[in-house]
Amino acid sequence: MPETALPARCEVLVVGAGPAGSACAQWLAHQGVDVVLVDAQAFPRDKICGDGLIPDAHHALQRLGVHAEVMAQAEVVATVGCVAPRGGRVDVPGQLAVLPRKQLDDILKRAAERAGARFLAPLRLESVIEDGAGRVVGARLKSASGSHDIQARWVVLATGALPSALIATGMCQRQSASGMAARGYVHAPGLVGKIKALEVVWHKRLGRGYGWIFPCRDGVFNIGVGLAIGQNARQGDTVQGRDPGQDTNLRHLLESFTQVHPHARDLLAQGQWLGPLKGAPLRCGLDGARLGRAGLLVTGEAAGSTYAFTGEGIGKAMETGILAAQALLASAATDEACCAGYAASVLALKPRFDLYARANRINQHPWMIDLLVWRAQRSAGILRRMAGVLEETGNPGNLVSLRGVLRLVLPYR
Repeated sequence: MPETALPARCEVLVVGAGPAGSACAQWLAHQGVDVVLVDAQAFPRDKICGDGLIPDAHHALQRLGVHAEVMAQAEVVATVGCVAPRGGRVDVPGQLAVLPRKQLDDILKRAAERAGARFLAPLRLESVIEDGAGRVVGARLKSASGSHDIQARWVVLATGALPSALIATGMCQRQSASGMAARGYVHAPGLVGKIKALEVVWHKRLGRGYGWIFPCRDGVFNIGVGLAIGQNARQGDTVQGRDPGQDTNLRHLLESFTQVHPHARDLLAQGQWLGPLKGAPLRCGLDGARLGRAGLLVTGEAAGSTYAFTGEGIGKAMETGILAAQALLASAATDEACCAGYAASVLALKPRFDLYARANRINQHPWMIDLLVWRAQRSAGILRRMAGVLEETGNPGNLVSLRGVLRLVLPYR
């Protein structure tokens, strides 16, 4: 990238052009704010993710005005197929779709550019720039040709799950990840129409983990596994948010997945890998990072915007990116007002994240999944409650708490 293409200053510098960063940049640019959006990789670029779009992602895409564009490229799906350890299955309806992040993130980034944001890549964050009082007034970014400083009234950090940027900016409170996931793409046109749902599978052979298969377009399937590695891990347990043994563990987990789930077995027997299996950390629960300091806000998965129970983070990443933009637009007064307003709006979501963290116990107690699926097969009411979790109108904790389990064994309509 030529140095002449790099601006010396802007009003808001957004670091990271994933769903959170692009949503924030677009929202601000639509209001006439001078925004520079940077990313460590040139676009379009791959991103490790399950690629599933559940209702909260659809709502955010509609707010950003790109829902129709996304759906024109996505595979529409009608249900989430929940497969219990003993083989029982229930299909939960919802507004669902699948679009690889390589395409989704590019759509969001281009929407930010159409709104007026300037996109620059590849540029990697080295450090923030502070004034004499310690206020963030810009960032030092590294390109192939060297380092470059961009001055900014505000910097928004939307750098994802790896904690390196949080550490560099003094915003990291927990370096270890909440979990790990790995996914790959398999081309298996013979299974089109046979695997139609977002399949999520629990089994005793998967331990605290779970497996998934999500159908994309053109006979391609996203297959992956997730594993909780200690949401309550000690500060400093890992530097890059991942245990060196996790890649091996995830490969073993995927192997077990193909042994216990017929669709996974068929997929690998009949299909062809489109590249290697790739793993990445997850940051869940809206904790592990400071949300703001003078001149700097943290948003998206850097702020822990992924749900513990479902592993879904796309919708909440966009939502927190919009909240960051709204706080900046509403805070012409002081740094304190901006940081306080943003923290209040994000922490208003925290009770729901806590409920999902409680619901995450289902991964430690597979019998709960067997019971839940068994009852949902026989009760339209319980199936509606499961759909309500997808729609965020229901409490996931009510399905897997002690009280919820007692209700499951009682007659329910």
